[in-house]
Amino acid sequence: MADARRFDIVIVGAGPAGLTAALYAGRNMEHAVLLESKAPGGQLLNTELIEDYPGVKSILGVDLAQVMMDQATGFGTELVSAEVEQILVHDDGLKTVRTSVGDIVAPAVILTAGGNPRKLEVPGEVELAGRGVSYCAVCDGAFFRDAELAVVGGGDAAVEEGIFLTRYASKVTIIHRREHFRAQGLLVDEARHNPKIEFLLDNVVDSIDGDDLVKSVSVRNVQTGEKGTVDVGGVFIFVGFLPNTGLVDVHIDHDEAGYYLTHPMTMMTSVPGIFAAGDVRSQLTRQISTAVGDATTATIAAAKWVEEWKRGRIEGDADLVEDVVEDRE
Repeated sequence: MADARRFDIVIVGAGPAGLTAALYAGRNMEHAVLLESKAPGGQLLNTELIEDYPGVKSILGVDLAQVMMDQATGFGTELVSAEVEQILVHDDGLKTVRTSVGDIVAPAVILTAGGNPRKLEVPGEVELAGRGVSYCAVCDGAFFRDAELAVVGGGDAAVEEGIFLTRYASKVTIIHRREHFRAQGLLVDEARHNPKIEFLLDNVVDSIDGDDLVKSVSVRNVQTGEKGTVDVGGVFIFVGFLPNTGLVDVHIDHDEAGYYLTHPMTMMTSVPGIFAAGDVRSQLTRQISTAVGDATTATIAAAKWVEEWKRGRIEGDADLVEDVVEDRE
C-alpha cells in the first residue's frame, strides 16, 4: 500500500447516489474521492425527461446529471475516471480499492455503483432505447398517454408496472414466456380484472421493430413456435435488475436478489466501514429521491465512522449506531 493514494472516504459509482455522497463529503470537508469509469450520471443518462424529482418540475436526465456533478465537485470531492476492479478489506479496518489507474486506500467506502436493468438482448432493443423502449414505467409512463403498450416480464415488477401504465395507456399487453406468473397472486388477479390489460402468455419477444420510434414487437409462442406481431407504441422491459455487487473480497450480507442489506440508520453493510446507497441497496423502490436520501445518510455516517476509526474506538455497526444516537440526543 506504499504507493497507493490515501483518502478518508472512497465513493464507488457516480450515479445520483454517488454524486450526492460526493456533495455531502465535500461540504463536510472530508478527504474523499469519487470513482466512475463512465460519464457521471448513472441511470440519469438513460432517462430522457425527469419530472418526478421534488423541486424540479422538468429536466433532461443528462442536464440533471451535469448539475449534480458540478455541485458535487464544486465542494472539493475529487472525481477520478477509473474502473474499480476489486475492494480488499484489511484486518485493521482499512480498505484497498484497486482501480485501473492504481490503488486507493481509505477506512471508509461508500458503494453507489448502482446496477442495470436486465436486457432482452433482441434486435431493436438498443437501437430504440429512449424512443419507445423503456425500463422504468414511473419515469416514462406519462409520455405514452393513450398509446398501446407492451410490458415484458412475469415478476412483481412487470405486473405492477403494467398496472401502473394503465393510468396513461389505452391498452397494455403483458408478454410473458410462461403460462404462470412469478408475481404475487394478488397482483396477477388485479391485472386480470383491469379492462385495459391483456395477456400474451407462453410468448417471447424476438425483436422490437420500428424506424425512429417503436411501432411493434415480433413475438413467438414457445410451445407451438407460432410467430406474430403486436402493434405498440412503447415497450417496457422488466425481466430483472442486476445490482453491481461482487467487488468486495469478503462476504457482505445481501438479499436473495443480491442487493446489499444495510442498517437503516447508517446505511452500513455487514462489513464495518463499508456503506451502500442507491440501487445497489436492498429497498422497496429505485428512484432518484431514494438514492439521494440513502447517500446523504451513508455519507454522514461514513464521516462519523472515519472520525471514530481514527481514534480506534469503533469495531462494528453497533458502535456507530450508538454514537449516532448519542449525537442526536
